[in-house]
Amino acid sequence: MPNHQQLHGRIESADELLTVVKTMKSMAAVNIHQYEQAVQALADYDRTVLMGLRVLLFRRPEMAEQARAARVERTGAVVFGSDQGMCGAFNERVASFTRETLHADGDGDSDRVRVLSVGHRARVRLEDVDLAPRVHFDVPGSVGAVTDLVHDLLVELSRWREEEDVDRVLVFYNRPAASGAFEPAVRHLLPLDRRWLERLADSAEKWPTRQLPTFTMDADSLFSALIQEYLFSALYRACADSLASENASRLTSMHAAQRNIEDLLDELRADYRRTRQSAITEELLDIIGGYEALRESEDHK
Repeated sequence: MPNHQQLHGRIESADELLTVVKTMKSMAAVNIHQYEQAVQALADYDRTVLMGLRVLLFRRPEMAEQARAARVERTGAVVFGSDQGMCGAFNERVASFTRETLHADGDGDSDRVRVLSVGHRARVRLEDVDLAPRVHFDVPGSVGAVTDLVHDLLVELSRWREEEDVDRVLVFYNRPAASGAFEPAVRHLLPLDRRWLERLADSAEKWPTRQLPTFTMDADSLFSALIQEYLFSALYRACADSLASENASRLTSMHAAQRNIEDLLDELRADYRRTRQSAITEELLDIIGGYEALRESEDHK
């Protein structure tokens, strides 16, 4: 059994680890709040873009014809994961969900799929399920960096469509669920759903004001710009949801780690007290034994 000095060293190490875990919990909680706020702010922006599409499609219903059925020559999969660990099965679940979804849709053949990963650990897990990404991006380290990442993703998606015959784009990510958990999700990004565009055009008849807005710029240019903003909004939300879920998973993991460390500290402190008490008892016995021996020696004299 370790002596009291060794136990004291272990207690100090456990205390330091507990401090680190508590700090990580605090950082995760702050990050969750930031990304949730970003998603809430994005809702207003997204609503503005959709209102613009409603007006355009009501004035020019033929624009909905631009949404064609996908030939599905190739499918592009954008997968959001994490760069850092200590977040449970976060990356394993999104990678497995991506694989299962693509197989269910008949896209199990790697030649028909182009995979883009966001997050080093997500890339590793995708490789484990035979979906090695051809393109990789790092996870943004702050809310402000999400915008730059989404712009880079849009550039890559444009290249996919122009150079690699990617007709369909799916976005895979983890989104927040009840009780601080997360669940994998998929969003169909491209091609645009023609029926969805037609419903947007029809909904313009229920405009919230008496006067329906109009526009003066070229309809094709306006449609292209609005769709680009719609794609931006969809990718931004997926990234923010993924980051919020990652931090929620890390918060759960750190909470469990804190409980384990506190239990360990209780055991170490109890062992330290017993060991220290035993050492004190031995010292007292040695003193008493020495005193008795000394007294016997004096008596013999």
